Amino acid sequence: MLRKFVVLFVLAFACVGFAEDGLRIAHVDSKLIFDGYKGTKKAQEEYDRQVAKWEQQGNLLQKELAAIKEKLDKQMLMLSDEKKRELEAEYNKKDTELKSFIDRVYGRKGELISENEKVSAPIIQLIRKAISETALQEGYDMVVDRATGAVVFWKKENDLTNKVLDYLNNR
Repeated sequence: MLRKFVVLFVLAFACVGFAEDGLRIAHVDSKLIFDGYKGTKKAQEEYDRQVAKWEQQGNLLQKELAAIKEKLDKQMLMLSDEKKRELEAEYNKKDTELKSFIDRVYGRKGELISENEKVSAPIIQLIRKAISETALQEGYDMVVDRATGAVVFWKKENDLTNKVLDYLNNR
């Protein structure tokens, strides 16, 4: 929320500062662009195929774990202590394997997130390039993204960063 406020404040300040120069600001909705781009559909299909493979692997591990549990529950009274320990160890090993798989694929730094970034990063770069080129062709100084509230394009000559730093540092 603070980030959006800062962006809007900077935009308002930039608009006032450049009003006499005829600053031209445009806006886009990057979500609509991302969803409407044909290349996104192909990347989504690739991503979905990989996710389906992971789901199959996870389901197989869960079935194996359930089968061991069922065997252990049904035969508990008939098994020797040694055989019970073997089955319990096998169950614990499979349970650990399943938890490790879930963490490796679906965890905070899991393969699911990495795959999503791998598939979407080239599309995002292409969209940013298209926004920049379109803005330059159309004569815009700045483009704001309605989906995120971020500035996605700006002309370098409209950047006040160094001037503001000089002002602050020379006080």
